Amino acid sequence: MFIKIYFGDKPVYLCTELDATLNALMHQPETILLDEVSAPSIHTLLHEIVKPQFHQGILIGKDLQTLKKLFFRHFTIVTAAGGVVENEHGEILLIFRKGKWDLPKGKQDPGESLEACAVREVEEETGLRSVRLAEPITVTYHTYEEHGKQILKDSHWYKMYVNGTQELIPQTEEDIHEIRWVEQSGLARYAEESYPSIRDVLNVL
Repeated sequence: MFIKIYFGDKPVYLCTELDATLNALMHQPETILLDEVSAPSIHTLLHEIVKPQFHQGILIGKDLQTLKKLFFRHFTIVTAAGGVVENEHGEILLIFRKGKWDLPKGKQDPGESLEACAVREVEEETGLRSVRLAEPITVTYHTYEEHGKQILKDSHWYKMYVNGTQELIPQTEEDIHEIRWVEQSGLARYAEESYPSIRDVLNVL
């Protein structure tokens, strides 16, 4: 079991053991591998992962929750939630934001549940109404810099459904300029023009 955190398009894996995928990555020269869980080792990983010669990192510890807690201390944590929305035809809703195909999501408000946040953000960003919340899909993690702070965002994804024909209204103030229903057989083409974490969500479907 592992937690994958994206630094741009570079994944860093927090894990307690190496599965087949991580074992293969471990032997690549582009991989940073650290098996000491300490503040200095985490600092080393964060310093090295931004270098162009490294493509991914692996940090191994005995307990995943302890490892996660120590790693996350180095960031300001932002929690978000969103949805993979399916219509009656089995099509998936994608939004075009900041030059990438994306899924609707947004930051959790104080006191708001993740489920309420996911539905609210989907409806605000797309104009959809009467969105039905279903099961949770996955959680993704990515980092970015904002106002000089290092942010780590954990995004909680839910499956959602809508019925009938509804007008799609892009929330332009959130830099959304197009919304499109896409057949699931055609998602791979759009995923190529998306973010790695969004590709991970779509791959779970």
